[in-house]
Amino acid sequence: MFNIASLLIGIIALAMAAFAFIPLLGWMNWFVIPVAIVGMGVGIISKRRTGTNLNIAVIIICALRLMLGGGIF
Repeated sequence: MFNIASLLIGIIALAMAAFAFIPLLGWMNWFVIPVAIVGMGVGIISKRRTGTNLNIAVIIICALRLMLGGGIF
């Protein structure tokens, strides 16, 4: 049950991250990362690691995007 919730949160965070890849919307990653961290926390509770891995991937992608854009762009 927790894995499904983590997957849903991860899919929502991934959709928001895809929207944040549009130029000049990089600041939106500051909102995506906390959502993915919550999803990762929910996924840690479950026995399966699919949701946790998805949220970790979203966090890494958003963090790299923030580093490339200087934290704003």
